Amino acid sequence: MTSKSRKAAAFVVLFCSIISGCSGMDENGTDAPVRVSSEVQDEVEKVSSSILEILSLKAKMTESGAMISPCKEGAYRAHHPWGVYGPPAKDLGEAMDRLRSQLPKKGWKIVKDGADGSQARSPQIVADSADGKFSVDARFHGKRSDDPAQLEVTVQSACFRPEPGSTS
Repeated sequence: MTSKSRKAAAFVVLFCSIISGCSGMDENGTDAPVRVSSEVQDEVEKVSSSILEILSLKAKMTESGAMISPCKEGAYRAHHPWGVYGPPAKDLGEAMDRLRSQLPKKGWKIVKDGADGSQARSPQIVADSADGKFSVDARFHGKRSDDPAQLEVTVQSACFRPEPGSTS
């Protein structure tokens, strides 16, 4: 592929994304699979449970359950935000280290391991599942002022299209 044809292809993809949202496509420009929303939510919650097992903490947990949100025009994703708090910051930091070492052993690819973009520059790990169906974002918020230390985790699915006739 020549440089000129690569530029033309990139323009077409960009134009499609801006004008129409490339209905039904995932973030990589491929067709998002048709899935049952509730099944995707259940899968995301199971992945969250496996992340909690890796953290191996006796802690309080915030729980909202997985939710469906727009991904691209005509496509959706399930995301499950939750957090753990209660143990000392040292224990939460060690749990983050377990996540860092265990995710690759369980088939995850760590795509970011460093400070997040917040003013506090909190440690952040972002990883994608080997099959590309899930992503996890974990952030460690150490004790600052009166705020207790906590780990904030979000698990999300890849984009999907709901079955015809179903609502997301």
